[in-house]
Amino acid sequence: MSDFNRGYARTVPADRADMSVDAGLRSFMLGVYNKVALGLVLSAALAYLTGQFPPVRDLLYVQTARGWGMTMLGMIVAFAPLGVILFGMFALRNATPRSSGIYYWTIVALIGAGLGGLTLVYTGQSIASTFLITATAFGGLSLFGYTTKKDLTGFGSFLFIGLIGLVIASLVNLFLQNSMMQFLISVVGVFIFAGLIAFDTQRLKMTYYDLGGDQAAMGVATNFGALSLYINFINLFQFLLQLFGDRR
Repeated sequence: MSDFNRGYARTVPADRADMSVDAGLRSFMLGVYNKVALGLVLSAALAYLTGQFPPVRDLLYVQTARGWGMTMLGMIVAFAPLGVILFGMFALRNATPRSSGIYYWTIVALIGAGLGGLTLVYTGQSIASTFLITATAFGGLSLFGYTTKKDLTGFGSFLFIGLIGLVIASLVNLFLQNSMMQFLISVVGVFIFAGLIAFDTQRLKMTYYDLGGDQAAMGVATNFGALSLYINFINLFQFLLQLFGDRR
């Protein structure tokens, strides 16, 4: 995993310069996008189960005078993806296609289960329309990252610094509960994750050539690449929902 995240080849051999017509690259990227799509379907199903199926919902959420809050189990589910990601950063340094696949689906399932709270806060129509907007934006941004000849490495480094700042600001606002600060966090979050979609797409494209046809390594890269794009999609969706979603 660490090898995949560290970087990729900055240049492409001359005979592969026109990457848009490379069948191997298209197959690799299609595998990534299929995994992202299946992950989103699983997440939607689990979000509905945990947010709208009373026997499960009541294990994770409790209704109070101020709205819906999380039970202890709900808090564990909400923070579990972060714990699994941190664990994977150290435990999956020599990942295999199987272990990286288990890692991907575990995180997807946990994130999906934790999204049930959105169905309690926002209307179904609002969630559906925001999802479609996110999917459209994701497609356009990923296409840009795939086709652009501009090296986005420097842009990605800038986004990573911004992401650290975004996380710190979000943690601070957990205690402040400032609505204006939350609005600014959501706006910045949209731009950061929109940029990361394009950057991670280009990074995946370069990774394909860097791996030189190693099937096992490409299997690992497919899982980790899908995870990066999936997380970008989910975060972009949530920030857009916070900005434009209609609350119940």
